[in-house]
Amino acid sequence: MNVSFLQELLVTVAEQGRQLLPRSLGGSLPKEDLHELAAALLSGRGEASGVAIASAILDRYRALGADERRAFLGFLATMQPDAGALAAAAKAYLASPDAAAVTALQQALESPRQEFFRRLNLAPGATAQIVAMRHDMLSIGDPALASVDRDLMHLLASWFNRGFLVLRRIDWQTPAAILEKIIQYEAVHEIQGWDDLRRRLDPADRRCFAFFHPSLVDEPLIFVEIALMRDIPDDIQSLLREAPKNGDASETPTTAVFYSISNCQDGLRGISFGNFLIKQVVEELVKERASLRTFVTLSPIPQFASWLARTLAGEGGSLVNDIERERIRLLDDPDWIYTYGNEGVRPLLMRLAAEYFLNAKNGEGYPIDPVARFHLGNGARLERINWQGDISAKGLREAHGLMCNYRYELKDIEKNHEAYENDGIVAASRQVHALLKLERGRSEGGRFLQLPGLRTARSGQGKDESE
Repeated sequence: MNVSFLQELLVTVAEQGRQLLPRSLGGSLPKEDLHELAAALLSGRGEASGVAIASAILDRYRALGADERRAFLGFLATMQPDAGALAAAAKAYLASPDAAAVTALQQALESPRQEFFRRLNLAPGATAQIVAMRHDMLSIGDPALASVDRDLMHLLASWFNRGFLVLRRIDWQTPAAILEKIIQYEAVHEIQGWDDLRRRLDPADRRCFAFFHPSLVDEPLIFVEIALMRDIPDDIQSLLREAPKNGDASETPTTAVFYSISNCQDGLRGISFGNFLIKQVVEELVKERASLRTFVTLSPIPQFASWLARTLAGEGGSLVNDIERERIRLLDDPDWIYTYGNEGVRPLLMRLAAEYFLNAKNGEGYPIDPVARFHLGNGARLERINWQGDISAKGLREAHGLMCNYRYELKDIEKNHEAYENDGIVAASRQVHALLKLERGRSEGGRFLQLPGLRTARSGQGKDESE
């Protein structure tokens, strides 16, 4: 039985079920009576009417404006476990903590919202709409909705369990509807139309894989773009150029480069598919190309520039001395990478990037960088930080042009993962650690060392040219 047949069957059941609804819940229901519909869905009616009620809720929710959606989500936040039943179950557990008492306590603790969403998911196409509902909630960002988000996360993590996901290769023969979504959802390196997409999919040394879910048939959940190469790349510009479709034996690839991983559904934020995706794609690639030995990423550093600005404006200003501050001010010029050259800024930025990866932590003791948390948590090693890895406007704005490579060394993945999860240790190569020791700018005899093209007030030669 295929998915489309099941969907048609559910639509039929929903239409028939509408006739079972009481007059107060049928016909032209006012938008403000969504609360009554929600109560009816939880009232234990038959399956047919349940499908109809769930469909009616979703139809009316889609018709709501932003403020009305916020109000309905706020109403869901008021759904709480029955206090009396919970107190009785807790008392019974304390008196006799056996398996039956544990089960009764768990049932009493569960929010009625979870059952609401389970029943809501009876409607045709409901899974996608519930994901969209969570996207609405995340966009609102109201702390009062945190309990609703926890329940949705719990259910969505089960509904989108790895066992339900299907890995599919995306190539130039993939239906156009899906290819259009690949262009739309690419979040790391923007795809500049169909010709650019073909350069990423069609050559013999390019691959793209995506995870799909049976309830979202033509909607990719996450996809990864891969280049098969001989060496580890250090910049995205050369990698995105069109590759030859046929290489001779000397071009047999030994390195698989994961250069873009894009999550497609904002409503599934926080539910990680990427670790499963990378592991399964590696298995697929090895089956196809036995010559592959090295698996690395070419990754962005999306929060480095903002971290650097915050750090230098606050207590972290001790990371640099006065002459280094002058150098960093060059970055205010949008054309700094072409105007001032590399030598004055490069050692400083590379050292600060190493500081960012190795020592800058969030409140939980893990790296600030979200991409780093993902790959390090999966057991990768920070292999290299790349100067001028991405000199696009986005790359310069977010990371001052830097990119990095994470390496997945099969023999070290488990060890790296455990050290990261248990102690927050960042697995990094000697090359990265060595960047912390780069010589810092110094002053000689009270006079700053100067950079080419840079004049400083301390030396009596006027203001910084970038001002």
